[in-house]
Amino acid sequence: MRNLLQVSGFLLFFVLMAFSPLVFAHTGDGPHNGLSHGFFHPLTGLDHILAMVAVGLWAAQTGGRMIWSLPLTFVVVMGLGGLLGAVTLPTVLAEHGIVLSLLILGLIILRGGYLPRTASIVLIGLFALCHGYAHGSEMPPSVSLFPYAIGFMLATTLLHLCGISIALFLKRLGGIDWLRLSGVVIAFYGVFLFSG
Repeated sequence: MRNLLQVSGFLLFFVLMAFSPLVFAHTGDGPHNGLSHGFFHPLTGLDHILAMVAVGLWAAQTGGRMIWSLPLTFVVVMGLGGLLGAVTLPTVLAEHGIVLSLLILGLIILRGGYLPRTASIVLIGLFALCHGYAHGSEMPPSVSLFPYAIGFMLATTLLHLCGISIALFLKRLGGIDWLRLSGVVIAFYGVFLFSG
């Protein structure tokens, strides 16, 4: 009975995420001071939320030093991508990279998360660059870059920690490999965005 309740809660979480108003990302609404706007920006789109959580899932699935090095690499490179996005013109390549990150991260989690360390770091860096570029290019002109960057980096770190926590919880469930199933959900959402 306990496992059934946990599974039901897990499925309810994904259903609520899929049909929430967060799907309508980047409307430009919300707070317009640097720190709070930067913090809430990654939380306004399901694509960003799922990708950030997926990084945490992958890191915990891989284990060892990767549990911290993947999220840390992501946050640092995303900050650099944010700077790049703030000082250059927006490009559609970043949005395509975000969608591709969902698809590939989902498939990696489905496979069990095992890639060579160098390939993992390079891949996570490319995805972070795309996500950071999108955050930086969508920064309102009325806010300062430094607090805005601190805000979106902090929110991203918290989402990574959520992913790590979820992965560790799912590993304890046993039975069906719920962690790999979450990879299917993430990859499916990437396909949905790609086809839309």
